[in-house]
Amino acid sequence: MPSSSQVPPVPGVGRGAGAVLDRTLTELSYSSNTANALIHLYRAEVGKMTAYRQRLDTTTNWAVVTTAGLASFALGNPSNSHVTFLFAMFLNYYFLRLEARRFRTFEIAHHRVRIMERFFYPAMLGDAVDPGWHQLLLAELGKPRSPMSRADALGWRLNRNYLWIYAAVLFAWFAKLDLTQPKGWVLEFPEALSLADIGNFPGWLVFLAVLVFYLYLIVLAVRAARTYPLEEG
Repeated sequence: MPSSSQVPPVPGVGRGAGAVLDRTLTELSYSSNTANALIHLYRAEVGKMTAYRQRLDTTTNWAVVTTAGLASFALGNPSNSHVTFLFAMFLNYYFLRLEARRFRTFEIAHHRVRIMERFFYPAMLGDAVDPGWHQLLLAELGKPRSPMSRADALGWRLNRNYLWIYAAVLFAWFAKLDLTQPKGWVLEFPEALSLADIGNFPGWLVFLAVLVFYLYLIVLAVRAARTYPLEEG
């Protein structure tokens, strides 16, 4: 049996009392009632993961369909305002936050499933595991908290889907601004900034707001955690 110094640390723990494992590997046995209870818990958590996985896909579909519809409307008629694309940016941010909230709930079930896959099923198959893993699972059940922060959830969904959607909206917005000008028009600064005027709001202020917003999205995507809890070691 390997010594405690050879056991890799378990990341993603520390959510509550008893969540720190003692790093000692032993062979565990379970009564039929305990094993059945854990198996049913595993099936329930996998079912919850499947349901929220479908909800994540639904939210992304809303963003894609909404973006395509608004782009078709804005580009279909030269008289339609470029503000449509700014509205698309706002709607997509709402969808992003909604999806991030669903993603954090998905990760609660995912975290529990990973705990059981990493400890319970190896023990059932005869492998030596840390006997303190029950406290880790109890801590997660006692105080359900997503192992992923809100900022990380936003960043992960941006990396997976929404940066591509936002890039498409930005390019379509630039195309709309260009299409409203007559042929032979030459892009010159700072006069070109007036293309983004919205009523009494100057175009330079609109460009600045869009730039700050996209920098914020990029920072979220870059700073998102690269690994899930319990995926290291």
